[in-house]
Amino acid sequence: MSDEKSFEENRHDQLTSAPKATEEDAAPRFDVSEHGGITRIDVRDDAAVRPGPGQGDPAAEKDTPITEQ
Repeated sequence: MSDEKSFEENRHDQLTSAPKATEEDAAPRFDVSEHGGITRIDVRDDAAVRPGPGQGDPAAEKDTPITEQ
């Protein structure tokens, strides 16, 4: 029997090893799917940490094309 841990086990151990870490820190944040050779990565709706400005921040509400920034 192999003593090697799976990716998920290693990820969980790493994300919960800090002194004040909780189980929520190791919760999944992304869903990855593949359709017709195209990989799609979506931030989960229930992710505790999300990229970009938070909801309610005016920068999050503005939809400005990159060419105008």
